[in-house]
Amino acid sequence: MKLSELADKPGARKAKRRLGRGIGSGKGKTAGRGVKGQKARAGVAVKGFEGGQMPLHRRLPKRGFKNIFARTLNEVNLGRVQKAIEAGKLDPAATIDVEALVKAGVLRRAKHGVRLLGDGELTAKADFVVDGASKSAVEAVEKAGGSVKILTPRPQTDEQAA
Repeated sequence: MKLSELADKPGARKAKRRLGRGIGSGKGKTAGRGVKGQKARAGVAVKGFEGGQMPLHRRLPKRGFKNIFARTLNEVNLGRVQKAIEAGKLDPAATIDVEALVKAGVLRRAKHGVRLLGDGELTAKADFVVDGASKSAVEAVEKAGGSVKILTPRPQTDEQAA
């Protein structure tokens, strides 16, 4: 077999339909576009238009809102922190904050801060500086002999204070 003899199997390549090439082609004159009007022209797609009837997206009521002040926090479990300490990527003697976690590869990128969660076990004594922490995480860190400093504590409501 020679390189010049290589070819696709019959039927593997299909020629594109040639539109507007006379009545005998079956796709002549309007070329399958119907007749006249905006949609017969090229590059037109009227999304959501219902022929003058009030479109569905305008008939339905508006719902919800987007809180532009919402803060997205990275969530880190104590088990991941312990693994990083055991691997030698995190130094438990230094304070563990967002920058340290990103540098150690525990987080890919810092969002608006870090929230510490209590899943897993922490055996090393470590001091954390984070934006939030669950009760179980704080208890586990203090049990191991460390401390948790929360940077932006949430304001307490009347029910929580009592």
